[in-house]
Amino acid sequence: MPPKLNVHNFPRPPLLEKTSRHLQIRWNNQLIADTKDAYWVLETTHPPSTAPAILSPTLPYLALHLLKMSSEAGSDKHPIAYYLPPNSLLLPLIRSSHQSYCEWKGAATYWNIANPGDGSDVVKNRIWSYGKPTKGFSPIKDYLSFYAGPWDCFVDGEKVEAQPGDFYGGWMTSDIEGPVKGGPGTWGW
Repeated sequence: MPPKLNVHNFPRPPLLEKTSRHLQIRWNNQLIADTKDAYWVLETTHPPSTAPAILSPTLPYLALHLLKMSSEAGSDKHPIAYYLPPNSLLLPLIRSSHQSYCEWKGAATYWNIANPGDGSDVVKNRIWSYGKPTKGFSPIKDYLSFYAGPWDCFVDGEKVEAQPGDFYGGWMTSDIEGPVKGGPGTWGW
């Protein structure tokens, strides 16, 4: 069993790390993304978020300092955002006009995607990327991050749960612990 990662031990400003975990996204039982070459972003009170790069079974030096073997905050599970490489996606994307701005990563571009089981069903703005990320996040240029739905997302075979709320895109797995931002009453954290 992997060691627990407590989101309150994650740094601020956030840390970008390569990960070798196996990330898969399935929609209507069809594989739409698959990689072992992603990044995750570790930020205080946030689960990792996705971007094409995956966490290595042997965590980098800094990440070892972030591990907390027992939770002081109870048994709640919380998400992490991952960033997947564009070549891991098996379906075409359609660029959206929607944009947002992250104080750490820069301007985000959003993407739309057609349901592989019904091409008339297009999901909008549930995938994002950074075409010109800030200097510290340049490795995730054009990498894709997915909200944890309407498709099913998996980390090393474990189906993830979505981070609370609909603003952040973190993926919750059983190795993440501690209260996370996103739910009621957490906006000012």
